[in-house]
Amino acid sequence: MTPDLFAGGGLERLDIPDAEIYYASRVEWGEDPDVVLRALIEQVPWRTDVINLWGKEYQQPRLTAWFGDEGASYGYSGLSLEPLPWTELLATLRSRVESLAEAPFNSVLLNYYRDHRDSMGMHSDDEPELGRNPIIASVSLGEQRTLILKHKSRKELKPVHLPLDHGSLLLMKGATQHHWKHGISKLSLPCGARVNLTFRRILATPGS
Repeated sequence: MTPDLFAGGGLERLDIPDAEIYYASRVEWGEDPDVVLRALIEQVPWRTDVINLWGKEYQQPRLTAWFGDEGASYGYSGLSLEPLPWTELLATLRSRVESLAEAPFNSVLLNYYRDHRDSMGMHSDDEPELGRNPIIASVSLGEQRTLILKHKSRKELKPVHLPLDHGSLLLMKGATQHHWKHGISKLSLPCGARVNLTFRRILATPGS
């Protein structure tokens, strides 16, 4: 790890059964997080996609964008995404995330939660092209939202509620995606915008 990139004491492993999850409440991103947030909102070509769940089509309740190396195609919920080329800002963020996670990434999915009405349904990042035990590095910028984690089979375990701070880094690895689903719920009260970046590595051979 590179300690001087942390502003909040470094990555701390969370005490969650059947999971390997780390969190740092604040990371030095090279620019003030407010500046990074505004740049992403203004510069990214955000899109609204329609996904297919259980045979029905739904408009995603947030805006998204997919960037990555050439060939880093990705698909989920009936979507097939071809990567946009890295911008200078996203390349800088990737470099810092790779140093902190001690892992290489060739793509990033961006989610733009415009207000309290935007959300992310419960899911696992377990698509074949991510491999058996993917490493997912999640950067949060903007309004604090709470990540909810629910175990897939152990009903005695209560859901985990993890507030994600402005400028924070969450790292999921190991068998986490096998055992847990995660999501972001809508809120009843108005809130500000949030941009989430989930860095990942798409494998050349799905399932390898």
